[in-house]
Amino acid sequence: MGKGDRRTRRGKIYRSSYGKARPHVDVVTGAAVAKPAAAKPAAKKAAPRKKA
Repeated sequence: MGKGDRRTRRGKIYRSSYGKARPHVDVVTGAAVAKPAAAKPAAKKAAPRKKA
């Protein structure tokens, strides 16, 4: 586990990415930045079956 491991903090730093192992922290407040919750679209209902 090291620079090549995307699941570790060192691997995230090496790949310049963020995630669970390296949460993105706001520099000003020091609090973790939360992504705005996207509203889920309503589930589509299946079309009624046609009788033969």
